[in-house]
This record gives sequence, C-alpha cells and structure tokens, in this order.
Amino acid sequence: MLTTGRNYFHYHTGTMSRRTSTLNRELPECFIDINPRDADTLEIRHMDMVTVSSRRGSITVRAYLTEDMQQGVVFIPFHFKEAAANLLTNPVVDPAAKIPEYKVCAVHIERAQ
Repeated sequence: MLTTGRNYFHYHTGTMSRRTSTLNRELPECFIDINPRDADTLEIRHMDMVTVSSRRGSITVRAYLTEDMQQGVVFIPFHFKEAAANLLTNPVVDPAAKIPEYKVCAVHIERAQ
C-alpha cells in the first residue's frame, strides 16, 4: 500500500523549493521508503532503483530501506515531477471537498531493469 506526502526539505510539487541548490543538495531525487522485511521479500537492496506501478501508471525511484515503515506500507514524496507519485494515485475528486484522492493506493514494486 502506497502513501504519499511531504518531506522536510521540499514542499508542494517542488516548483519553488527544488530551484534552491541547498535544498536539492539535501534531497536531490525521489525515493521510496520501504520496510527492510518487505524489501528482502522483493529482493530489493538499500539504494536500488525500483519501479513502482499502480493501475494508473509507473515511476522509477530509489529505494530507502527503513524500519520507520510498517510492513506492507511504502511512502513516496510528491515533490518530484520526474517521478510524480500522483501519477500512481487515483485522481477521482471528492464530491464535497473537491480534493483528489492522492494520498493512498495499492502498488506493485520490483527492482528496475
């Protein structure tokens, strides 16, 4: 299960924060946080490039293995247009709030070719 969100160094889609060399030096590329046990099952090692796919699309990102993630859940920030996490999520808009369903979806993960 994928969840998307923010990180400490960038905000929104990175249109402003990614123009700053200091912030880009801290976090220059998109990543996926994955639990080490899940990564082991998928034969993924720390810093491998992986392809993350949903029914709506695929992106390729670097894998960060971390115990901070619960097994079965992965995290990708949405600040990187070259690996736009929102391409994976459901763009359906809530009828009352008018907000897209960008926060969670099912994904398939494999080591990139």
